[in-house]
Amino acid sequence: MDILWQYQFRIILLGDSTVGKSSLLKRFTDGIYSDVADPTVGVDFYARSLDVEPGVKIKLQLWDTAGQERFRSITTSYYRNSVGGLLVFDLTNRKTFDHVKEWHKEVSEHILPHHMVYILIGHKSDLNKDRKVSRDEAEQLAAELGIRYVETSAKCNSNVDRAFELLTRDIYELMKMGEIVTRDGWDGVKSGLTAKVLYPEDEEELAAATAEKGCHC
Repeated sequence: MDILWQYQFRIILLGDSTVGKSSLLKRFTDGIYSDVADPTVGVDFYARSLDVEPGVKIKLQLWDTAGQERFRSITTSYYRNSVGGLLVFDLTNRKTFDHVKEWHKEVSEHILPHHMVYILIGHKSDLNKDRKVSRDEAEQLAAELGIRYVETSAKCNSNVDRAFELLTRDIYELMKMGEIVTRDGWDGVKSGLTAKVLYPEDEEELAAATAEKGCHC
């Protein structure tokens, strides 16, 4: 039986083939790692829940997309129904880093007039001696795109949970500010049976102040 959740976020992993998207997801959802991984064909699905604050559980629907060009027509159909995206590159493979902007542009254009919340992931940080992309370069790219940057290793279980938690919290905070809302026919964000009513911060404070004032009447 599924645990009660307040919101469901659909998140998609993007990036070239072999950057380790499936390894990240298996580490995050199942706590396992394998040196041998079959390439993703089309799209694979994973799930896990996170508590973003007391009483608020977010169910994550995680979609692992194939990086090969021949599967692009399949994976593009998932862009529009995702609220968050992990842009993943391999720290030991320069080309995968150079392609990040192309992935970002392709997805952003497909989902117009709406937007996706991204985080940039430099994966395989355990292979530091083979690094082809410096942290400074990656942070500069993230700054250009206006997103966070995290270096991860599924093999060593380094920063994997943190990357997903940061993205989930960023989406949730944007919901609290009213910048992301549920929409009919869109699967990016869904409300559960016990969804919490979210107010922008100023409205929430105003409501609290009004209630407090009412107590003295």
